[in-house]
Amino acid sequence: MSAAGNKAVVLLSGGLDSATALAWARAAGMRCYALSVGYGQRHEVELHAAARLARTLGAIEHRTMHVDLAGIGGSALTDAAIAVPESPTAGIPVTYVPARNTLFLSLALGWAEVLGATDIVIGVNAVDYSGYPDCRPDFIAAFERLSQLATRAGVEGARFRVHAPLQQLSKADIIREGIRLGVDYAQTVSCYQADADGRACGRCDSCRLRREGFQQAGVADPTRYR
Repeated sequence: MSAAGNKAVVLLSGGLDSATALAWARAAGMRCYALSVGYGQRHEVELHAAARLARTLGAIEHRTMHVDLAGIGGSALTDAAIAVPESPTAGIPVTYVPARNTLFLSLALGWAEVLGATDIVIGVNAVDYSGYPDCRPDFIAAFERLSQLATRAGVEGARFRVHAPLQQLSKADIIREGIRLGVDYAQTVSCYQADADGRACGRCDSCRLRREGFQQAGVADPTRYR
């Protein structure tokens, strides 16, 4: 069933993937409401990028909500005592944030119900699939089922859909698709250790994957490195 004309809540971190997901939703004809989350992340500058992207990519409204995931710690992205890795690691990396996407999707679901929206868009992808359990297809499918049971709209007959349009794409494919859709990647911030001006470290896993993506896509990397 086409989602054209539907209201959609799009999770927008300010990074490369979520910007592409927002552009995809707009191209699909959805009326987009962008949602960013401040969760105590060390790279909070990404929220400023999200606000810019929401404007340039045509979101009807952009909201930033706050959840204190730094209060529970357990991740290099929320606990300054845990170093951000600068080389690939086996297994689920320490940049995994416990329950992050579950909480993000829950906030998106709540706002969607208030808006009368039944579409939620999230920019998880195949690169993240190998490391983060809350980026995998079975998690997305399970949350979609949960949305039917956990909401008044769902039990009264609304059919929620969680779209993960980038899930099976490589980083290079995501970049190619974003360029086709008009995304200005110079506005995005992906680095886990970005400084206050949004400049990337060039060493963390996120920077490595992003840089390799541009190289494989044959596109000049617009990232500002410090």
